[in-house]
Amino acid sequence: MSVDTKSVASHLASHASITKLGAFLRKTKLDELPQLWNVFKGEMSLVGQRPNLFSQEELNQARDAKNVYAVRPGITGLAQIQNIDMSTPDKLARTDAIMIKKMSLKNYFLYIVKTVTGSGSGDAVK
Repeated sequence: MSVDTKSVASHLASHASITKLGAFLRKTKLDELPQLWNVFKGEMSLVGQRPNLFSQEELNQARDAKNVYAVRPGITGLAQIQNIDMSTPDKLARTDAIMIKKMSLKNYFLYIVKTVTGSGSGDAVK
């Protein structure tokens, strides 16, 4: 992002704020690599609800009401492969809750495969 970009969720950032390097990193998903460190540390999972900003009060409340925060956040999940991003907080929280309720080893790897093969764009900058 450009230096003068406001600190907002990625889906709220203007396209003009994205640098060429940033666009490349987002398109290739290389911007997700630092999160792998959090997976190795045990703070995140590969699959789970995407972390959100503390300032996203509506999403925080919706996820809290559905007990989504009871599990570790993840790099990808059902919402990402269904193109549901943080701009629709209630729908995102419902989808997260469904993913958690229906989680199985099969689904865990299915979400990873679908993410790697390009299903969904998740929190893509528009």
